This record gives sequence, structure tokens and C-alpha cells, in this order.
Amino acid sequence: MKVIFAGTPDFAASALKAIAAAGFEIPLVLTQPDRPKGRGMQLQASPVKQAALDLGLTVAQPPSLRNEEAQELLRKQHADVMVVAAYGLILPQAVLDILQHGCLNIHASLLPRWRGAAPIQRAIEAGDAETGVCIMQMDAGLDTGNVVSEHRYAIKTADTAQNVHDALAEIGARAIVADLQRLQQEGRLKSIPQPENGVTYAQKLSKEEAKIVWSEPAAAVERKIRAFNPVPGAWTEYQGKPLKIWRAETVAQSSKAGEVLHCGSDGLIVACGDQALKITELQPAGSKRMNIAAFAAGNRIEAGEQL
Repeated sequence: MKVIFAGTPDFAASALKAIAAAGFEIPLVLTQPDRPKGRGMQLQASPVKQAALDLGLTVAQPPSLRNEEAQELLRKQHADVMVVAAYGLILPQAVLDILQHGCLNIHASLLPRWRGAAPIQRAIEAGDAETGVCIMQMDAGLDTGNVVSEHRYAIKTADTAQNVHDALAEIGARAIVADLQRLQQEGRLKSIPQPENGVTYAQKLSKEEAKIVWSEPAAAVERKIRAFNPVPGAWTEYQGKPLKIWRAETVAQSSKAGEVLHCGSDGLIVACGDQALKITELQPAGSKRMNIAAFAAGNRIEAGEQL
């Protein structure tokens, strides 16, 4: 069975490698055009492109799939199905209709909860007890297609977005291989429509919303810190400069929101709307991430100061 693959970040690269390891023929890999990154702003290939080249696969990087040239490229592959994972380009109906078995999407949530761009982060931020991966038969809507299979993951109290991303990448890779094998054996995949109730949308992340609002409850701030770790990184201001917060835990103390209650090698405690946060890992502007002991050794924040 021939499988076209479309994806861009590490999450998608895991699935591509698993599909190739399972022995499926992959005549074409689609990924986003190279983007400038780093201090030198040099063009860098996406993780999917790097993985595809390592596997000796043909790669195409069309800026859009809406034009006839890109669609003809897909037709020429005579593939049976396309697998899509965090590709970043909209697939028009014309593309969905090219493949005999359509397009299967690996989506990192339990649909219909958290349709959209940042499902992992929004699940953590909202305090969801679990998330997971859905293999979905794509349609023209935003993550609205029928669900082929569902795979659950319990969110742990210390999980960051990176932890959950890595776990779901493995789950998604195994799930898509299993569904492709079933499609190959049975010639079709059963799917069920998503429920009409429980729809939520996972909006893209922004640096602005990652700024900590100390008047919020400590538990909500702590979830935001984990949800935005590693990107874009929750942050606050200290002495007019950004201070990123990477790890914290709630403590049963209270005072005026944003007030520093204690700073020592055991933690930086800051009051929130209710209770407080004990910060244990942070990153001052122009510095690397560090634990609180290293920070306290070279920086002194007095109790009573305001963040």
C-alpha cells in the first residue's frame, strides 16, 4: 500500500519513521518550506524533511496545496492514502478527493475537545485529567472528521507540554501504523462521527498570553507554566526585564498578588490571587535556564518586592 506523508515538526517525524519502519511504501513526503531560524536566521529543514532525507524518501515543499501543480504531483504518486500530522497547510477538498482512502490525520487530543493548533498546551492549561491521540478521517472542516481510533493518555501532575508531546508522538506513531495495517488487510476503515457536544478550540499560542498574571489562582498559573514549557515559555517582569519561569509548585501562603514572600536556595515564593507559587527553575534575561539555588547564589530578590 502506498502512503503519502504530510507533516512538519518532531511530532510528525515520529509517525513518518514508524510508517517507514512498518514497511509501507512512501512515494512522497510533503513538508513546509525551509524556514529561517537561530541567531543567524539561516534556512533550516523541518524535522520531517530531515527524517525523510535520512530514509532516502522524495520530499516536496509546496507553499500551498490549492494550486493545480501541487495537486497533480499528488495524483502522479498513485497512492492509496495520505497521512497528515501537524502539516501546517490547509488541505482543500480537491486534495482530500485524490486518494482512494482519503487523508488520515494524527491529532493530539480526544476529539471533539481541543480541535485546532495547540491541543496539548490547552489541555494542560485547562487542567484536563487526560488527553490522547485521535486518528481522524479528514474532511474540509477544522478537525471535524470522523474518528477512526482513539488512544488515551492520563496527564500527570508534573507533566509539561514537552512531556505530553513526546508521549503522544509515540502513541500517535503506533496508532497510525496499526490503522494503516488494518486498512491494508481489510480494505477499509470504520469510523464514527464526532459528538456534537464538548467541542472546544485550541487557539495558537502567543508570547503575550504567556505573561504570568499574578492575580490568577496559583493552580492556574502553575498549569500555564507547564503548558507553555518549552514554547513560548511563561514569563514575568523583574526590574523591567523578562524572567522566564520553567517550574513551580503551589504552596499554602498568601499576600498581595505578585509580592515576593521568600527568595532562597529552596525556592522563590510569589503570592498569587489565592495561595502562592514556589518557583524552582527559571531563566533571567540573557541567561540559561537554572535551578533556584543557582539563581539565588547570584541574584537577590528581597521579600516584599513586586513581580
